[in-house]
Amino acid sequence: METNTWFRFVIAALAVWRLSHLLAAEDGPWDLIVRLRRNLGTTIWGKLMDCFYCLSIWISIPFALFVVSGMLDRIVVWLALSGAASLANKFIKEPVIFEPPADV
Repeated sequence: METNTWFRFVIAALAVWRLSHLLAAEDGPWDLIVRLRRNLGTTIWGKLMDCFYCLSIWISIPFALFVVSGMLDRIVVWLALSGAASLANKFIKEPVIFEPPADV
């Protein structure tokens, strides 16, 4: 892979993570995303929006087209972008902070 392709891959992986996280875990500006999620309810689309990993698979498709050309390359990059976004999500998760109960 040439330098330009690596740059495109990194940018695309960050974009896939950002969009997947926005749709699956955030309220969005003016609560638009949370309202959309609520309106979709338990439909297939609603369930899709509840799963970061499912979203990253579908969101990474157009980004794979941006990164490389060639059908086989696009399939591999499609899965790699979703995998990179999934790894980023695992590392970026806010840690759970245990607060001991106050002594009474």
